This record gives sequence, structure tokens and C-alpha cells, in this order.
Amino acid sequence: MREWHPAPRAVRDRQPVMAVDRERLRNVDGAADVSVRRARREEWREVAENSARMIQHELDYDPREFSPEFTSNVRYMIERGLWWVGESDGRTCFFCHVGPESNRTAQLQGIWVPPELRGNGFAAKALSQICTRLLEIYPTLSLYVNDFNAPALALYEKTGFHQVAEFQTLLF
Repeated sequence: MREWHPAPRAVRDRQPVMAVDRERLRNVDGAADVSVRRARREEWREVAENSARMIQHELDYDPREFSPEFTSNVRYMIERGLWWVGESDGRTCFFCHVGPESNRTAQLQGIWVPPELRGNGFAAKALSQICTRLLEIYPTLSLYVNDFNAPALALYEKTGFHQVAEFQTLLF
């Protein structure tokens, strides 16, 4: 590949793949008052904005600049019931969506709490509740995470995810 493709702009040498099933899932009852639901069609702007913020934070680019269909894709995923949100005191405090799926697992992606709302226990409680609902549909759930993202790793372990594999990602 080096002979014909430009060098990657970043290499993530170690990205743990994590999974959870019904037996391993831990219900998190923290101080945070959070309820979860599928995102509503009329929320597409807020969901797209937070998804773009997450991508910019994680991958260092704004997907709206390079992908004109980005917001259309978010809207389509909401219409298909793949986006989930957590709410607390009438404010959206957690976002994630179901990515690739099979009859054995579904991959969770875009797991995000806006930075100004972090540290309140929203993520653990919301993720736990969403996983409970999704594990009624899928036997397992999976995700991958950067090995240097200590808060995310702690969140996933707290809710019962464990490492099942590892891979490397090249970002172009």
C-alpha cells in the first residue's frame, strides 16, 4: 500500500475491541437522573451537531466539511431508530448510535457526552440503560476505543464491557 497510497495522517496502534452481553452488563445506578430513548426526527440538528463535535474531537476533522451527506446520514439513522439519546432535566446529555449489526452483535458508535456536561454520571447510567434495551434485540454489543482514552475505557468497564480483541487503525 505504501507504494501507491499517501501515508496515513495518524496511526492508532492499539484499539481495544470490547463486548458485553446480558450476563456481564452492569446496571449503573448513580446520582444522575437520566432517561434514555431513541432520538426523535425533529432532533436531527442537535444529534448531527454533537456527532460532528465527537468526530472532530476523536478524529480531528469536521465531517460536515468533507462529507456533504453527513447530516443526511444522521437523519436517515434517526429515522431507522439507530440513534439513542439520554436526557436529564430536559437536556440531552448523552448520544450514541448502533452501527454495523449482525445476528450475533451490534456495534455501538458515537458514544458522547458534551464536554460541558461531563463528570455528572450521565454516561454510565445512560449507556447501561441503552445496553439493557439493545440486549433485548442482540445477544451481544461491541465497540472499539482508543487505548489512550482512559475515561472511555473506565466507562465501558464500569458498565460491564470487556476486551475481546484488538486492532490497529490508519487514518487518512
